Amino acid sequence: MKRPESELVMVIGIATAIMLAAINICKASSSLHPVILVPGNGGNQLEARLTSDYKPSSLLCKRWRHRDYDHSNQKEDGWYRIWFDPSVLLAPFTKCFAERMMLYYDPVSDDYYNAPGVETRVPQFGSTQSLLYLDPHLKHITSYMAPLVETLKEVGYVEGETLYGAPYDFRYGLAEEGHPCHVGSKYLQDLKHLIEQASVSNGGKPVIVLSHSLGGLFVLQLLIRNPLSWRIKYVKHFITLSTPWGGTVQEMLTFASGYTLGVPLVEPLLVRQEQRSSESNLWLMPSPKSFGRTKPLVITPNATYTAYDIAEFLKDIGFPEGIRPYKTRTLPLSKQQRAPNVPVTCIIGAGVRTPETLFYGVQGFDEQPDIVYGDGDGTVNMVSLVALESQWATEKNQTLEVIKLQGVSHAGILSDENALDEILRVVCNVNSHDLKFNCPATKYRSYMVEKSS
Repeated sequence: MKRPESELVMVIGIATAIMLAAINICKASSSLHPVILVPGNGGNQLEARLTSDYKPSSLLCKRWRHRDYDHSNQKEDGWYRIWFDPSVLLAPFTKCFAERMMLYYDPVSDDYYNAPGVETRVPQFGSTQSLLYLDPHLKHITSYMAPLVETLKEVGYVEGETLYGAPYDFRYGLAEEGHPCHVGSKYLQDLKHLIEQASVSNGGKPVIVLSHSLGGLFVLQLLIRNPLSWRIKYVKHFITLSTPWGGTVQEMLTFASGYTLGVPLVEPLLVRQEQRSSESNLWLMPSPKSFGRTKPLVITPNATYTAYDIAEFLKDIGFPEGIRPYKTRTLPLSKQQRAPNVPVTCIIGAGVRTPETLFYGVQGFDEQPDIVYGDGDGTVNMVSLVALESQWATEKNQTLEVIKLQGVSHAGILSDENALDEILRVVCNVNSHDLKFNCPATKYRSYMVEKSS
């Protein structure tokens, strides 16, 4: 039985409309400015391999192996995922983990290195895969950038085409230019190359760099260490989430007593030495420029420490070897936060209890302190989150927007529905400025947003 001609015309018309809609979606997707995601401290997987030079501190550490991707102990070439694996939460293995994650500063070469016999590498640079979950076998409890990546894909971003990831060895930091920094400098080179590749692969469109926490410090250094002509050509917009521009008081707690992110099974003192050895942790000490000379950050029966007393603080907690790299390598970076002259949007949490002053008793730094809390995102103090507002206030060629999300935490900004909504709005607005791209209607507007520019 033949269909009526009018029905055939309707079917053809519907099919044509569907085809055109699909073509338009593809066109919209291909016209997007590519996005490069840069994670924060501990925000991507890290792999390790032990060599014959590895000298374990115990028989247990000699035999300890992490669970690998294929559920076997190790790959054929010896590489395994050292970060993250849940076995590190068990006290006997925490020490083994810490000794393998240690960095060592060599005053002769003026640079940081892995522990002897431990090789490390960052898997899947250029992809978002190692940023999604810290342990792919425990997705529900180790999710990191997975919600953000899924949100971007919903509006047309495609992995490896318009969406990229730039993981790094987060234990290492950067140093003032002129100092050796073999790992951090190599990362900036790789990130620069990825930005260029992403732009070229998308018809020369400049990219949107979207960073979380520590990642924002790396990105800013990349921008100001390259010519303005390069920045204008390759970077459309720099979006930062929860970036500690002026460091954190939380970092002083980490160095003094160890910090376990609230995990009850882990003894802070077991990880304290490893945390002190991290070059990036030293970079996150409170900046004198942001916290000032008079604000007490740590108070003990014998001394009071401000952001101007970090060197003395390092000596008094029993870490004098950190003084030289702090003074010569990382402290100068807090003074080198020049405006990059590309548009910047800082999205931050606010109204979350954040350590502001630490009080230690006669038991000393081996005990956890009493804490007075202030405003921030639970990890980074508000004075640090908004530091660029005052630093760039007189910069005529710098566009800066700061968006505060009440009640959103430092890590929660990557999964909170309201925060994802705001991030998506900014990304879509960047695309809509000069492209025929319309953002879908945002879904959540039940939160308090404060903007300044």
